Amino acid sequence: MSALLEMRDICKAFSGVKALYAARFQVNEGEVHALLGANGAGKSTLMKILSGAYTPDSGDILLHNEKKSYQTPKEAKQNGIHCVYQEVDTAIVPQLSVAENILLDRLSSGGSFFLNKKSLEKEAGTVLHRIGAGNLSLGSPASSLSLAEKQLVLIARALLQKAKILILDEPTAPLSVTETDRLFEVMEELKKEGVGIVFISHRLPEVFQAADRITVMRDGRTVGMDETKDTTPEAVVEKMLGRSFKEEFGKPHVEKGGLLYEVKGLDDGGKLRSIDLQVREGEVVGIVGLVGAGKTELAKSLFGASPVVKGSYFLKSKEINIGSPRDAVKHGLALVPEERRKEGLFIHESVQHNLSFPSLRNISKRLWINGKAERKLARDRIESLGIRAAHERISANDLSGGNQQKVSIGKWLTEDASVFLFDEPTKGVDVGAKKEIFGLIQSLAQRGKGILYFSCELQEILAISDRILVMYDGRIVKELTAGEASQETILLYASGGTAANERKDVRLTI
Repeated sequence: MSALLEMRDICKAFSGVKALYAARFQVNEGEVHALLGANGAGKSTLMKILSGAYTPDSGDILLHNEKKSYQTPKEAKQNGIHCVYQEVDTAIVPQLSVAENILLDRLSSGGSFFLNKKSLEKEAGTVLHRIGAGNLSLGSPASSLSLAEKQLVLIARALLQKAKILILDEPTAPLSVTETDRLFEVMEELKKEGVGIVFISHRLPEVFQAADRITVMRDGRTVGMDETKDTTPEAVVEKMLGRSFKEEFGKPHVEKGGLLYEVKGLDDGGKLRSIDLQVREGEVVGIVGLVGAGKTELAKSLFGASPVVKGSYFLKSKEINIGSPRDAVKHGLALVPEERRKEGLFIHESVQHNLSFPSLRNISKRLWINGKAERKLARDRIESLGIRAAHERISANDLSGGNQQKVSIGKWLTEDASVFLFDEPTKGVDVGAKKEIFGLIQSLAQRGKGILYFSCELQEILAISDRILVMYDGRIVKELTAGEASQETILLYASGGTAANERKDVRLTI
């Protein structure tokens, strides 16, 4: 394989703060090259330079040994460099159809004014079939799609443009096992065509399955570039952190109190059916299921963010009404949603405003917010949570994914909240941030809070849960104690009790 891309000695600083120190990267023709690193390691900055969102302060970008200099993402695309970002909603136009979103680059490139709708839909349909998504309705508005379907539309858009280099930023995060397998098949086909693929993922088994080479970044520097066959997951993690790391989470024993929160017969008339669950004081209850099992729908229904047709809610054995998120907050429930940028944060507001929002009543007098009290609250939580931010006034949008998640959690850390709902809280965060989030959740349990932890990551559920509820097709089909549970047992019930005919491997993440 010949070198398709080389990035040599790339340096970048923001307001005098160095983000990249002579970073290097390389992609060969027909290669999947994984780029790994903890949040803040510099990989996002390096890829934004490659995709034209940033310009480097110094260093060279070479395509087929020819130096390239471009100022915008459009120019990068003209050079065959396309990126599919993790935050799919930032790249999807919800009012446009599936077909129009797939051909968006072409529609906006100033081509022919007259477009044949049938021809357009045929071309879009062809590329969807190529990635195993031919069941998507081309005429449906993109706003009606699930996260997984939006991700597939973005991948289809990039493939349609005959990309020479395809950057996939956490592409499997919203995908099911079947969809992930199909994506890997597409990647293999693209390799045969000479396309170079940059694969960014926190799931090490997927990296070792799909990548030919692995580059690791830490603190803005490239600290390793190895053939996948010549390294190990343990070695990669050690390079990422600069130290060894044990996968197991040391979970201390926490005394459980009385019954705190209970739901009986919850039914939304669609996905959810006859849900019963309980959580005690100091207990972490894991709610696990494969993609599409109904976990997110359940989390939103418990918080009053999605309507239900029947069901009863009880707090300390007293029936309560939860018809809206306002009701839930009033009764001491807090939700950390899966889509933190879209639903968990005011992403363009300051960290200070985000952290203080649920506590405004405590720091306000009539219509006036006590600015000094708000700053103190924000600074205290930044320090206690270890949020890496230059100051409390920085925009939440400028934080890494792991630090955004800490803000999303930290805003609820008041004595008023007693039940915490965590929906995929470690999605898109690195191994270090994940450990910190686990520690934060455990500290809440030690304070007697009740935790409902929703995830499709079996390793996480096993690591943090005292008790595990397995979902399948909108129902809770099995309850397991921590001692009874294993990956195989969970997968058996999560797949409808047909695990003998199902894959036994699961998604392990770092």
